[in-house]
Amino acid sequence: MQENILQQITQKPMGYQQVTPDIVLLEFPLVNAFIVGNPKINNGEWVLVGAGMAHTAKDIIQAAEGRFGKGSQPKAIILTHGHFDHVGAIMELLSQWNVPVYAHGLELPYLTGAMDYPPADPTVNDGLIAKISPTFPNKSINLGNRVQPLPTDGSVPWMPGWRWIHTPGHSPGHVALYHESDKVLIAGDAFTTLKQDSAESVLTKKKEINGPPAYFTMDWQAAEKSVKTLKDLNPQIAVSSHGLPMKGKELSEQLANLANHFASVAMPEHGKYIQ
Repeated sequence: MQENILQQITQKPMGYQQVTPDIVLLEFPLVNAFIVGNPKINNGEWVLVGAGMAHTAKDIIQAAEGRFGKGSQPKAIILTHGHFDHVGAIMELLSQWNVPVYAHGLELPYLTGAMDYPPADPTVNDGLIAKISPTFPNKSINLGNRVQPLPTDGSVPWMPGWRWIHTPGHSPGHVALYHESDKVLIAGDAFTTLKQDSAESVLTKKKEINGPPAYFTMDWQAAEKSVKTLKDLNPQIAVSSHGLPMKGKELSEQLANLANHFASVAMPEHGKYIQ
């Protein structure tokens, strides 16, 4: 039964959803990526946030060219962090796009071949995704001088009006992106809008705010602080790397519940990285 559910997830085609005039969500079977930019303004300049799973480069390019025209390239690729499902297609994309990549300085060791992520922890719960997580790659990639640290002033290259916020816990250099004027948040994996450890939840896409994917989260105390930081921004629209967009009262109430009850709602009762 569980294996059939996993097969349904991995065979699901990419979805495409415009969240705001500036944000398009690319929904892959296990993760989202985002095209940020409006074809009608700023000379059609755009940025890719996240680089998806392996073998999705063609889908990303097709979606981008459908929005911005044949041969269009982003001004940059922004990474919330470097886990395998966020950088899977980046080498293939960079073979076609001559663009810089930006990530937090604390994430660079995992993006330059200097350090591997700790292995996934399948003991965090009984969900199928958690159980198979030891098969997920944890090795670093080496982008060399193609990757640069995000600016220290909090700005996001080629994303005017946005700022990055250090939200460690899921990984040391994890960042979220926030657009103050309309209170739009790209949360990355700081929190999710489905229960990512459960195959059934990943398949049905039932919207509910949860903590970061537990099997890869390295520091739960930092993760809790990061969720509280994002809650205090009072976002009105939030998109996560796992799950569908949420907004308004539903978002505010569920995010507050996660922040106020993080230990019981999000933190596993046991696991390798529980301090």
